[in-house]
Amino acid sequence: MTTRETNISGTALVLEGGGMRAAHTAGIVAALIEHEVWFPYVCGLSAGASNTVNYLARDAERTRMCFVDIAGDKRFGGIGSLVRHDGFFNSQWLYDEAIQDGTLPIDWETFRTNPTRARIQSFERDTGRTVTWTNEDMTSPLTMARLVRASSTMPFVMNPIAVEGQVMLDGGLGTGAGIPLHLAEEDGYERFFFIGTREAGYRKSPMGRGKRGLMRRLCAGQPHVFDALETRVERYNAALDHLDELERGGQALVVRPETMPIHNTETNVGKLRAVFDQGHALAEREMDRWLEWLTD
Repeated sequence: MTTRETNISGTALVLEGGGMRAAHTAGIVAALIEHEVWFPYVCGLSAGASNTVNYLARDAERTRMCFVDIAGDKRFGGIGSLVRHDGFFNSQWLYDEAIQDGTLPIDWETFRTNPTRARIQSFERDTGRTVTWTNEDMTSPLTMARLVRASSTMPFVMNPIAVEGQVMLDGGLGTGAGIPLHLAEEDGYERFFFIGTREAGYRKSPMGRGKRGLMRRLCAGQPHVFDALETRVERYNAALDHLDELERGGQALVVRPETMPIHNTETNVGKLRAVFDQGHALAEREMDRWLEWLTD
């Protein structure tokens, strides 16, 4: 068995979600892999969960494929997929079947033997409970894919999956409201390398009356989902305020996109490639500064 060491100590890598906006994060994660920057701990939720497992597999190519190349496959999703009741993003294929049919192969040996600890988060639809899993819970490639799917299932956009009898939805509905910093804090970390998917200064705007009414109708029979959506703006903004405090205090290095030209449901391969390249170029420009902070 090959021993795979870490070379960064005392700092957690924290990856925000954001749907396809995480193509920018993927570019940064690919650069970290290429420069062999190995953190002792990584956490993420939603699309950040995909970047988390790709970082564990130390696979820059798969990191790009998951947020760029995959969108060029007709099975990926879109309006036709939604009409067929497969979801706007076809989660059954994207996670379960893409592993099984070899579209998104993973270096399982590297993943399995990687000493980096990992944690991802999901949300139980019918209880409102936040649930987390570690890489130790990912006992096979298919189990890994299904837990990442459970963390990533955007409500009304993707078909959910049940884990241990509970229907799971996007981890961004749970604790932290999409900012997974608390996972690293709960695991004892006090220093953070945070990769976000929004520009500096971004805050969510309160939900208007019309949108609230629509959400209430869509969430009929799912009160915990409605409560999570209704309170998400306040919770997300509070988590960003906390992150800003850590950044000012020197406990966090926060990496943000300079611009974010796409939405979380982007399907255009060219636009996704451009955002991935934007993140990768940012990492290449800033890598020396990041490494100086990480090894200080």
